[in-house]
Amino acid sequence: MAAYVLACHGVRVLMLEAGRDYDPVSETPMFQLPREAPLRGAATDDKPFGFYDATVDGGWRVPGEPYTSADGVNFMWWRSRMLGGRTNHWGRISLRMGPYDFKPYSRDGHGFDWPMTYKDMAPWYDKTEAFVGVYGSNEGLENTPDSSPGILQPPPAPRAYELLTQKACKGLDIPTVPAHLAILTERQDADRLSKFLWPNNPLAQRVTRESMQDRAACYWATPCGRGCSIKANFQSPTVCLPPALATGNLTIVTNAMVREVMIDRKGRATGVHYIDKETRTDQEARADVVILAASACESARILLNSKSSLFMDGLANNSGLVGKYLMDTVGAGVSGQIPALENLPRHPEEGASALHMYMPWWLYDQELDFARGYHIEFGGGQRMPGFGAFSGIEPLTEGAYGQKFKEECRRYYGSFMYFDGRGEMIPNEDCYCEIDPDVVDEWGIPVLKFHWKWSDHEIHQARHMHQTFAEIFEAMGGRVLSNVETDGARAILAPGQIIHEVGCTRMGDDPSHSVVNQYCQSWDVPNLFVMDGGPFVSNADKNPTLSIMAIAWRSSEYLVEQLRHRSFR
Repeated sequence: MAAYVLACHGVRVLMLEAGRDYDPVSETPMFQLPREAPLRGAATDDKPFGFYDATVDGGWRVPGEPYTSADGVNFMWWRSRMLGGRTNHWGRISLRMGPYDFKPYSRDGHGFDWPMTYKDMAPWYDKTEAFVGVYGSNEGLENTPDSSPGILQPPPAPRAYELLTQKACKGLDIPTVPAHLAILTERQDADRLSKFLWPNNPLAQRVTRESMQDRAACYWATPCGRGCSIKANFQSPTVCLPPALATGNLTIVTNAMVREVMIDRKGRATGVHYIDKETRTDQEARADVVILAASACESARILLNSKSSLFMDGLANNSGLVGKYLMDTVGAGVSGQIPALENLPRHPEEGASALHMYMPWWLYDQELDFARGYHIEFGGGQRMPGFGAFSGIEPLTEGAYGQKFKEECRRYYGSFMYFDGRGEMIPNEDCYCEIDPDVVDEWGIPVLKFHWKWSDHEIHQARHMHQTFAEIFEAMGGRVLSNVETDGARAILAPGQIIHEVGCTRMGDDPSHSVVNQYCQSWDVPNLFVMDGGPFVSNADKNPTLSIMAIAWRSSEYLVEQLRHRSFR
């Protein structure tokens, strides 16, 4: 996003990508069936989300790039070594943070407040949603902000299991509304949107309009996680980078593993030192401004490895907070079977391959044994079966085999559902990453060591998730097939498993208690910016990618103004 915004303003940008080049248009196996893949597309240690997952050279393990954890800690760090990174893999759930989310400390005394408000961010959410293409609806719900008119695309129609869930949740006073996902349900109005995004900027209007005209609407056929050759879903290689490249102001260098940020005698950033992974040689790239957007933990790693006589504990770390207050989303899930969905007529039900509906947090006015809350994502239905699709049926078939087993498969297929909670984590000082002094990666770069401890808030929240999901299954006349834990410590998923890690370079309005200001600009090194999830002050129950992009757009506009005033000269 930063490259797109800066290039549209005429700034010359060099982007260094640690992974290889990647083109979703030519590399996406959109229409291959599971039977055409090794192991029928089943998950492996190297491809935990299955053979067709778009992630290249990465996952929770990256060849030649280890990381470590403190005793008793099992932090899971997902990395994608490819152009576009995780935007090729993510679920594309795009939820705005609300007014409460930017001022959580003021509401309940836990954690910290952001240095800006939702009102400050609302225009940038509008721009980001309009640019990437987000479907959804405005429901006027508490702390679930509406978008401005003409911004959201129409949501797809609910599927059978979603309508049944909505009916059951109505009786439980749980709102079930259209989800917000970065997938086009119709072609973008390129002329209108390009003018809305870039008034008085003919170059930006042209490249944005042409890029939007090159995108097609989803035709509800294949999983988004494979990538999208028609550019219907949001991936930065098909949405952000083409218009940025079309300006002539962006240069991309792939297989460039950044080791550290270089500084001059005055402590200003002068560029970066990186390893060319193809030639295995040391290289330097010099610039007037350096932006780190390598992901929250990777950017912290670069800063902590950028030591000098001016910054003995790592660059931009006078506050001592680089690597600190690491957060992930609280996750817990329950699966079950719904008799009312048995023996349904066969019909295409792929849809957007993800959520058409979800449940935003609804208990803001209740006293609970945990602060904050969670939203609910759910799924099921009659999608294209893959490896293991019928493995959950066996316990229900009373030992059936042969023709009887086939009949049971037809009976039960499409009647299984899952509910997943995605909740807010309150930052705590026991969750952080630091440089491991004894381990380096394949490129000789010291690796990160992770420390983690959930607080009682997160543990109690995970227990509440399990109880709620069991109640929903009961209201649907279904049966729970997984354990419903009364101990939240057994319900909660491992840290990092939701792949929503944020924090490590917290923003704020006090240099002694934050790493960057509200525009992601380092307090200690004014021509250094961090524009990823690192500056997050809190981790709301809203998936972070939309906010990362909106904050990066806002910060990039601020950077352009600084460049115009020659603030870094």
